[in-house]
Amino acid sequence: MLTAADPLPARPHRVLVAGVSGSGKTTLAGQLARILALPCTELDSLYHGPNWMPRTDFEDDVDQLTRAPGWVTEWQYRQVRRLLAGRADTLVWLDFPVCVSMARLIRRTVRRRLLAEELWNDNFEGPLWTIFTDRDHIIRWGWRTRHSLKALVPSLEGKFPGLHVVRLTSPAEVDAWRERLAAVVAEPAREAGS
Repeated sequence: MLTAADPLPARPHRVLVAGVSGSGKTTLAGQLARILALPCTELDSLYHGPNWMPRTDFEDDVDQLTRAPGWVTEWQYRQVRRLLAGRADTLVWLDFPVCVSMARLIRRTVRRRLLAEELWNDNFEGPLWTIFTDRDHIIRWGWRTRHSLKALVPSLEGKFPGLHVVRLTSPAEVDAWRERLAAVVAEPAREAGS
């Protein structure tokens, strides 16, 4: 497993971002897609249909997405994790302290609700008070699954040869790693232009 200080063995082309709810998977996926000039797909947009109903084409859509030569997405949804890991070359794991991810999750949930942000397929965050009545409210879900990746991610490289896992343990490590990746990607372009 690589750290923020380790160089990547090759330029990533099929990238996953793993982390618990609120860790910043989607944000980092979008940033990496821009740096690497790759398409980015948010898995939640494929999974959730209207009224939060799971879409029946979800697994087929993920299969089609991952057949492309280059992409960036999140590593989530148990039913497609194996497929995603088997086709990715790089997985960036946001392994933050619980307080960081939960604070981000709470801020994001409150912001989305107060600003009435549309999420996917005409879905919106539910009322904030439902944290007390809905077992699967995103904040309760985030708390319940806060350690869910600790046992899963470390074993991935052994199960999927060719998959490079990068473990980042703080937002500062994410910033430094992302900036180094951008510099490495830009270097060949500068050399070609000289």
